Amino acid sequence: MFKRISLLLSTLSFLTLLQAHPLLTRDQQRVQQTISNFFEALSDRDSLSLKSYSTPDLTLFEYGEVWTLDTLIRKAISRNTATDFKRVNTIDFITTSVEKRTAWATYNLHSEITREGKQVTLHWLETVVVVKERRKWKIKLLHSTLVKRS
Repeated sequence: MFKRISLLLSTLSFLTLLQAHPLLTRDQQRVQQTISNFFEALSDRDSLSLKSYSTPDLTLFEYGEVWTLDTLIRKAISRNTATDFKRVNTIDFITTSVEKRTAWATYNLHSEITREGKQVTLHWLETVVVVKERRKWKIKLLHSTLVKRS
């Protein structure tokens, strides 16, 4: 009897978990991985990898400005020359949707950035549009809203 109750409780717990965190399709997973890789490249100050996760005509809406990929590289990579630079990102996805060769995702991005002995924590709410080019997902548009800076 105890085994049956234990099995029933385990099954109910598993089903509750599935309902709370629905399984993602392969494309949804790949879209999320592209976004994560994009920010990892940004953290690593790796402009070549950053370009590989973006379309050439990437548009970013950042701090009330319209940026291109070149603007992002110039402002977020080229100017970050501090030897102690470190950026750790945490991405909490809210939604990820895929429709054929276009996808969009919303998420909270939390970044802890260390530069010149100072640490700052930033929280953005972001939306991206991702397109599939040659069987690879790439970010085409990113809209970022700064929620909190501390």
